[in-house]
Amino acid sequence: MIRQLVASYVLLVAVAVVAFTVPVAFLLTEQLYGEAENSARREAATAALLLATDDAPSRQALARLIDAYQRQTPGRVDVLSADRTAVGSLPVPVEVDDAAFTAALAGRESARWEYAPALRADGLVLAIPARTPEGTIVGAVRVSHPSAPLDEGLWLIWGFRLVLAIAVLVVAAVLGVLLARRLTRPLRDLNRMASRLRDGDLTARAAETGPPETRTLASTLNTATGTIDTLVGSQRAFIGDASHQLRTPLTALRLSLDNIADGVDDPEVREDVEHATAEVVRMSRLVNGLLTLARAESTVSTLESVRIVDVVAYRFGTWRAAAEERGVTLQHHFADPELCALSSPGHLEQVLDNVLSNALEVSPDHATITVLSRRESAQAVIEVIDRGPGMPAADRQRAFDRFWRGPGLTGRSGSGMGLAIVKQLVSDDGGSVRLDAANTGGLCVRIALRAS
Repeated sequence: MIRQLVASYVLLVAVAVVAFTVPVAFLLTEQLYGEAENSARREAATAALLLATDDAPSRQALARLIDAYQRQTPGRVDVLSADRTAVGSLPVPVEVDDAAFTAALAGRESARWEYAPALRADGLVLAIPARTPEGTIVGAVRVSHPSAPLDEGLWLIWGFRLVLAIAVLVVAAVLGVLLARRLTRPLRDLNRMASRLRDGDLTARAAETGPPETRTLASTLNTATGTIDTLVGSQRAFIGDASHQLRTPLTALRLSLDNIADGVDDPEVREDVEHATAEVVRMSRLVNGLLTLARAESTVSTLESVRIVDVVAYRFGTWRAAAEERGVTLQHHFADPELCALSSPGHLEQVLDNVLSNALEVSPDHATITVLSRRESAQAVIEVIDRGPGMPAADRQRAFDRFWRGPGLTGRSGSGMGLAIVKQLVSDDGGSVRLDAANTGGLCVRIALRAS
């Protein structure tokens, strides 16, 4: 936006400079050539007057005039008698038969900017007749003035104006940058506020400065952010209260069932109690999953840079004991040990826990679970590949739905909330997750986060 404002400002100044400078320059060019022509005409008129007076003093004055003109200017004055011969002691002009002399001897005045034979260069050729008081033409005067000095002067003038125009445009560009930065400062403040909100900082506020429009926008955003902060705080408080209120009765119910099971000798009753206990355990997991998902939906936290190698190694340490009981091997292949991803605190660990738990659940004994991490453009990609039975394409589309459980895959104790939680956590961090068929025949969970 700053570049566009500066470009528009400089363009307007350039148009103004061209509109006022070019006509003046053309007018000045015409004026310089006109002054040169008028000066030559005055010299020619004086010489013609002296030529028409046939006496010795006039001839001497004419010779001095011609000599002075040729010494003081780059031009030349030539005079010709009516019979096209030299006048007195003056030399015979060059090209006595040229068109200018011919027109002057015929009584016509001519002035043209063309090739001047007397100068052997381009310039002004002006010729006028010399008439006696009775009107008789006794000769002609030709003034030749080169155009090169005028052209050099014009080039200097145009060059000076060009340099001045460039200087004006540079000053306009500098002032335009300062003005544009001043005008867009409120927008940059709003953008910084939006970036902090994107990263989870609900305390971000924008300064209400600048034009009325930006002040109104900043006030509206500040009010909206305050409302969101209040709603998120209320939801967090509700989740905390619900977590305590739901877990306590379920724990008490499980303890009661355990006590009943200890005092029952009837096998059928004991089986019913154990079945009820299993359902209570499953309900506890379901409640925990719902609370975790609700907490993930309501929590807005600041993204941090986490090194993927460290997080994977830490979670492998937690799950290695469970994997070794069944002879399952955990492997991590990575191309860049310093690869980092942007994630909220604890999110990537929780995502890996859910994915590794599902992989261990479906993997056969003595299998291998492989984790691959790499950079793809601006993303940090993590793939968890198991050697389980895999999943049909239709089921992979539904796997992230809440409470959905793959038939025969997660067991009776599964809540169907694990992948829903994974998707929510990854989406909150600005990433994406999907399920693909692995080359090993199992399932590949592909997690893509923003690379740091």
